[in-house]
Amino acid sequence: MKNIVIIGGGIAGVETACMLAQNGNRVTIIERDSKLFGKLNNWYCLFPDFKKSEELIEFYQNRLEKFDIEIKLNSAVDKAERDGEGWFIYTGNVRYAADAVVIATGYELFDASRKEELGYKIYDNVITQGDLEQRFKDKNFLTAQGKTPEKIAVVHCVGSRDEKCHNLYCSKVCCVTGVKQAIELSKFLPETQILCFYMDLRMYDKFFEELYRKAQEHYNIQFIRGRVSEVSENSDGRLSIKTEDTLSGRPMKMKLDMIVLLAGMETKKNTTEIAKKFGVEQEESGFLKSKDFHIGAGILSEKGIFAAGTCISPMSIKETIENARSTAQQVNEYLNTL
Repeated sequence: MKNIVIIGGGIAGVETACMLAQNGNRVTIIERDSKLFGKLNNWYCLFPDFKKSEELIEFYQNRLEKFDIEIKLNSAVDKAERDGEGWFIYTGNVRYAADAVVIATGYELFDASRKEELGYKIYDNVITQGDLEQRFKDKNFLTAQGKTPEKIAVVHCVGSRDEKCHNLYCSKVCCVTGVKQAIELSKFLPETQILCFYMDLRMYDKFFEELYRKAQEHYNIQFIRGRVSEVSENSDGRLSIKTEDTLSGRPMKMKLDMIVLLAGMETKKNTTEIAKKFGVEQEESGFLKSKDFHIGAGILSEKGIFAAGTCISPMSIKETIENARSTAQQVNEYLNTL
C-alpha cells in the first residue's frame, strides 16, 4: 500500500483521491478551507444541462463514503522535504510521508476591479458571474436601488485574452457560462432584456452551440460582437456604457440597469507557494507546467509530483473530472515503478 497526499479538496482533488483509494492506496486530502468541493459550493446550476450543483456535491459525498480517505480541513502545507523517492509533508504539528503528491489547488476568478473602466467595486450594479450565482441562490435580482432591472448586459472576456492584464490565454468556459447565465436570468426575469457583449463565442464542447442557439431562439437573448470600453453611472443609479458593434462598425452608447462581468480564470496565489515548496515549474501564466502537453498533462517537472484540474489550465467541471481520472492513472503507473 502506497501513501499519497493530495493538496486541495475541490472536485479535482476529491475525484483523484477516490480513484487512487479505489486502487488500494492510502490517501490524505489536505484542504485549506473548512469544507470540500471548492468553488462548486458557490454555483447554482451547471452548464450545459442546468444540473444543480448540489446534485454533484451529493454524488461526491456518497462517493467519498466508500473509501477510507483521511481529510484534513482548515489545513495548509507548511513545508515539504524530499525523502529519497518520496516526500515528508508538514501541516501544523503533523508530518505525512508520501510516495506521491498530487497538487489540485484549483483557480481564482480574475479580480474584475483591475479593469477600472468597467466599474466593478465602483458601481453597485456592476457584478461578476460569481456574484450572480449567489443571486440565483438567493433569488435576488433587484438593483442597488431596489428595482427590477429592465436591461442587463453580460460582458465576456474580462481578464482573459487581455495583454494589459498579462493574461493572453482564453479561460475557455466564460462564453458558455455567459450563455447559461443569460438563459437563467431570462427564466427568472422574463420581462428583462438581456444582452451579451462578446469578442467571439467559443462554443467548443458538445451541446454548447445548441445552448447558444437556444438562448437566441427561445429566450430572445441578444448577442453583440463588441468589447465594452467604458462604464459610468448616472445620477439615478443606472449605468451607461460605450462600446462598438464590430460587425457593423457602429459605435454604441447604451443605458443599463445591471452589468455582469465574466471574469476569467487565474491561478491561485497558494499554487505558486506550493510550486515553490516542491520545486515544480510554472508557466508564464502561473499555471503549473505539465511535462508533456499531450500525453502527460498531470506529470510535473519534479519526480513524484503530479497535478490535477484547473491548477494546470482553465477547464470545465466535466474536463476537470476527466483530467483528475487521467492524473490518478499516471500516479498509479508511477507507483508501480517504485
